[in-house]
Amino acid sequence: MNSSIKDYIYDKLLPRVEKPGRYIGTEWNSVHKELKNINIRFAFCFPDTYEVGMSHLGMKILYHLLNDKEDIYCERVFAPWLDMEDLMREENIKLFSLETRDYIKDFDFVGFTLQYEMSYSNIINMLDLADIPKLSAERGEGDPFVVAGGPCAYNPEPLADIIDFFMLGEGEEQMLEVMDIYRKWKARGLTRVEFLDMVSTVPGVYVPAFYDVKYNKDGTIEDIKPNREGISLKVKKRLIKDLNKAYFPDKIIVPFINIVHDRIILEVFRGCTRGCRFCQAGMIYRPVRERTVEELLSIAEKLVESSGYEEISLSSLSTGDYSKLNELVEKLMSKYEKDRVGLSLPSLRIDSVSLKLMQDVQKVRKSGLTFAPEAGTQRMRDVINKNVTEEDLINSVGAAFDTGYSNVKLYFMIGLPTETMEDVDGIAELGHKVLERYYQVPKSQRGKGVNVTISTSCFVPKPFTPFQWEPQDTIESLRDKQKYLQHKLKRKGLSYNWHDPELSYMEAVFARGDRRLSKVLIRAWELGCKFDSWDQCFKYDLWMKAFKDCDLDPDFYTIRKRDLEEIMPWSHIDVGVTDKYLKKEYEKALKGETTRDCRINCTGCGINMLQEGGVC
Repeated sequence: MNSSIKDYIYDKLLPRVEKPGRYIGTEWNSVHKELKNINIRFAFCFPDTYEVGMSHLGMKILYHLLNDKEDIYCERVFAPWLDMEDLMREENIKLFSLETRDYIKDFDFVGFTLQYEMSYSNIINMLDLADIPKLSAERGEGDPFVVAGGPCAYNPEPLADIIDFFMLGEGEEQMLEVMDIYRKWKARGLTRVEFLDMVSTVPGVYVPAFYDVKYNKDGTIEDIKPNREGISLKVKKRLIKDLNKAYFPDKIIVPFINIVHDRIILEVFRGCTRGCRFCQAGMIYRPVRERTVEELLSIAEKLVESSGYEEISLSSLSTGDYSKLNELVEKLMSKYEKDRVGLSLPSLRIDSVSLKLMQDVQKVRKSGLTFAPEAGTQRMRDVINKNVTEEDLINSVGAAFDTGYSNVKLYFMIGLPTETMEDVDGIAELGHKVLERYYQVPKSQRGKGVNVTISTSCFVPKPFTPFQWEPQDTIESLRDKQKYLQHKLKRKGLSYNWHDPELSYMEAVFARGDRRLSKVLIRAWELGCKFDSWDQCFKYDLWMKAFKDCDLDPDFYTIRKRDLEEIMPWSHIDVGVTDKYLKKEYEKALKGETTRDCRINCTGCGINMLQEGGVC
């Protein structure tokens, strides 16, 4: 892009949009390099707004990982909001990076992180804005390689016709291996297909074009096979064995505007041992690997110094399970309390919260607490293997109320397998019991302005979980349950939030979809679908028209119960957790039987066989 267009963007476009801070790109700790020294340009694309994308830890890590290499320049790209997109199309401005404001069609790689299924339409929109062919088969020798990774990449098939290759698993080592191969390919002047051949040898890399999918007459999959020699039958996810040796940046970008998680994010460990049967993250991120307290204190010190942030969030799938949590919190507060640097904890398990922990966390500033009981009755909690009781919840929120907390959020799911209206009613009853526990605290000790927020999401069956074979509850049924809870939770001090069932329906379609959905995705975009995770933009009727136009039934992917022997669209992906284990857990769920935490004793999920020598 020439300098006059760059200046035009800055001087003419940005003053006309709602939040110009989304597009400036000169934030504190952003990286700026001399292009004459660069061999590889990587556009790291987050298919949502700046505020959402800049909150993502993975982007922070990989951005600095790549930029620490002298000959690589990684630049950030976010989905422009509606006002900016309108101006760009009106002025014929293509999608550009933040750091240099160069068009990303001229980069070597355009990489998308797949954090949630309802961002897929934005990928199509961003490729169109960038003037990059939307289908991988239509890209030529001068086009960038379009790549993707992240949790949704574990079922890559809905994007199989769009993405050139996927990077499955943890990317700190894998990403640099891909860059090494690209340097060699580029120096030899080889073809596009030859690079895909070379990169397919990197463990965890999946090239969809190198696999053929055959379908049965009923629409189920007959077979998934490689279509060329040397391609593995299964693609194994990548895994960092020792988290203490994994790359973590000593500085992070500090945005000009408020973002969703505007603080230091300290990743204490990866994985989870609890085995909740609805939870995809708990399966795909196995095994648990912890950072030491010393390593975390060292990272925190560097990030506080380089960013100036006044809050540290301890991040993991289940932070309360960190083996040295109390020691870590105590040392962080001891070090930073005098500087008014606060500490926040994400959603907590209701059996892992101590009174001392709550007192330590609120020394600098008090925020609300979030707990996730997930289900309202013990029967339902046993089905999903939550392994917590009502007594655990009341004890935990009671400890919070006793120390002055008055703002508590409780997360539940509706539409879970085997759920009855008695289970739904249990959610309301639990909300009332929590509120009653607040009123048991003497008035002189209570925090003011009690608010117990009950939030229900709609269960979405996900790949690589014991519930991957289960049908999703119907939209009508989910609506009825939400209306019931609205009525039951009408009380001062209680508030109720819920998710759009239509949106959850679409999420389920793409969570378990096959590669035939690529054409639906492009058709929906042609009809006007984008920013589908935003209420004001989601157009369910247009999605239904896209399915009709493509002669596909979305119910096939959602409310259809799958046979245990059915070949899934992701059957050629290996996350380390075996089908045998998932089936066993599914059968135990239907019987209401629980499975112990695997830190107590191995439950045989298979993850220790993923790499030679074991990883647990």
